[in-house]
This record gives sequence, structure tokens and C-alpha cells, in this order.
Amino acid sequence: MDYIRAIEDEQVNKDLPKFNVGDSVSVHYRIIEGNRQRVQVFDGTVIKIQGKSSRKTFTVRRISYGIGVERTFPLNSPRIADLVVNRKGKVRRAKLYYLRDRQGKAAKVKEKINY
Repeated sequence: MDYIRAIEDEQVNKDLPKFNVGDSVSVHYRIIEGNRQRVQVFDGTVIKIQGKSSRKTFTVRRISYGIGVERTFPLNSPRIADLVVNRKGKVRRAKLYYLRDRQGKAAKVKEKINY
């Protein structure tokens, strides 16, 4: 088991900033189309983080043209070019599934203010 853990620890991406559930993030994700490559930005709120070590994933939700869109990213993927934390969220839950049922201002997460 220690061999597996050692291999997984090599694959962990340590360059990404610390973020948590409820934070508003911008994920810069590399898209490969044929022989061309471009970076696509996905802005939204982190509604869940699951897994551990190299298998960790996070799900980002945003509203696009009135429809909720969720996308799950592997945290340690080499396709993540950059991850920017736009604002910290003040939440008391580990999974924010309740945001799926809300619209408008009710679907917003309050901002955490550090004094």
C-alpha cells in the first residue's frame, strides 16, 4: 500500500491555491481541439469537494443564460492551467446542493470578511 501512496503523492499538484466549498473561483482549463489548444475559463461557485490525494475532485456551478451548469474538475489534472479564487464564501455545509433549487439572489453565497 505504501508504494501506491508514494506514486499518488508524486501526482499531487501543489501549485494551486487553497480554496473551500462556497468560494467563487475561476478555473482556467485547457481545451484540445484537433491539433490546437486553447484555455477556457469557467467561473462559478464551488459546491462540493470530494476524494483525497491524487483522486480529489471539485464541482463548480454557475448560471449560464438562466440555466444552472455544473462541471466537475479533477484537482490534480495537468489540464488545469490556473485556478483563481475570486472571493471566499461563508458557508456552514460541506456540500451546497441546496443552491440547485434556488434562483437569483437566493442562490448567492455570502462573502467571508476577515477583520
